[in-house]
Amino acid sequence: MSGIKPSPASVLRRRARELRAAGRDIIELSSGNLDFPTPDHVIAAAHQAALRGETRYTDVDGTPELKQAVQAALRRDHRLDYGLDEIAITNGSTQALFNALLATLAAEDEVIIPAPYWAPYLDQVRLAGATPVVVPCAQNNGFKLRADDLRAAISARTRWVIVNNPVNPSGALYSHEDLSEIAAVLLQHPDIFVLADGLYEHITFDGAPAPTLAAIEPRLKPRTLTVSGLAKSYAMMGWRIGYAAGPAALIRAMITIQSQTTSGASSISQAAAVAALDGPQEVLAERAAILRGRRDRFVELVNGCAGLSCAPPEGTFYLLVNCAGVIGKRAPNGRAIETDRDFSTYLLEQADVVVFPGEDFGLSPYFRVSFANPSATIEEAARRVRRACETLQ
Repeated sequence: MSGIKPSPASVLRRRARELRAAGRDIIELSSGNLDFPTPDHVIAAAHQAALRGETRYTDVDGTPELKQAVQAALRRDHRLDYGLDEIAITNGSTQALFNALLATLAAEDEVIIPAPYWAPYLDQVRLAGATPVVVPCAQNNGFKLRADDLRAAISARTRWVIVNNPVNPSGALYSHEDLSEIAAVLLQHPDIFVLADGLYEHITFDGAPAPTLAAIEPRLKPRTLTVSGLAKSYAMMGWRIGYAAGPAALIRAMITIQSQTTSGASSISQAAAVAALDGPQEVLAERAAILRGRRDRFVELVNGCAGLSCAPPEGTFYLLVNCAGVIGKRAPNGRAIETDRDFSTYLLEQADVVVFPGEDFGLSPYFRVSFANPSATIEEAARRVRRACETLQ
C-alpha cells in the first residue's frame, strides 16, 4: 500500500473544500461532476421505488430489471447482444474496472495503458499485483493510441489493453477507423483481453459517435469487457451505478469478488438507473449541445491566456491545456514554475482556481480543466487564470 496514492481527484476535492471552509472563493475546475441535475423522471422513479419498499438487498450482480435495461441499451447504442449472465451491475464503473483486473491479473502480468490516462487505472493494476505499461500518445497523434505503438508495447506478459473512448482527460475520440487499426493488432494476440471504458460515450460533439471495440470487431467480443455507467451521461454521479458486459466466465469471477467486498449496488439507485436507460433519451443530445457551446467558449478564453493553448476536445467535458509557455517563468513571490504541478499550485494560490495537473495523467506540461460548469463560472475562472498568467515574469 505504500506505493499506492489516493485518487488525485479526491485529494483535489478535499483541498477545495478546506479552502472554502477557510473563507476562500474557490472555483473548482478539477472535478468530474456535471452541473446538470439528474433528470426529473429518474428521481421520481427512485422515490416510487422507495415508497414501494424496494429498500432491501438486491442480487449481487444487479436487479433483473436493470440488467435488462443495460442489455437493451447496449443493443440500441452499439448493436451489441449480451445475455443477462454476461452483464454485471456495479457500484460505479470504477468498481467494474477493478473487479475485472483483480479477477484476471497475477504477478508479472502487464496491462497496456495509453497516456494521457485516467489515473486510477495504474494503481488498480498495481493493487492486483501486476505492472502497468504506459504508452505515451502525443498531441500530434490526437492523444490517441496508434497501432504501431500498441504493437511495440505488447509482450509475452501482456494480459489487458485499456481503451477509453472518449478519453479522460484529453477528450480525444477514437473513430471506427482508429479502433479497426487497434483491433487488427489485437487479433494477432489471442490471449490479450480488451477493457473498453466508455463512461463518456454519450458526451461527444460535432455529430461523431463513440464506437466500442466489441462492436467494431466481433471477433474480439469474446475477450472484450465493455464498461460504462450512468454518472456522466445522465448526471448521476452520486447514484453510483456502473455496469460491465463481457464473457460469462469473467462476469462470474467479477461477481464473486463483488460478493465478498461491497456486495450489490443500491436498490434505489438501480431503480433510478432503469428509468434513465429505458426512459426518454433526448436529454443526452440536449446536454451535449450545451456542453459544446461551453467548450467552444472556454477554448477561446484559454487560448487568450499568455503561455497557454488547447484544442477543442471531441468528447467528454474536459480541456487538456498545454502550459509549456509558462514553464520557466516566476511567480511574483519569486517561486519558479518548473512543472505543470507548480503551475497548478500557483493557480490555486494566486487565482483561487483548482485545476488537475497533467503529471497525474501521465502527460506534461499540461493541465486539465472541466467545462461542466455554468457559463458565468467559466468566464470568471478564465479571467482569473488570464490575470495569473499575466503576472508571471
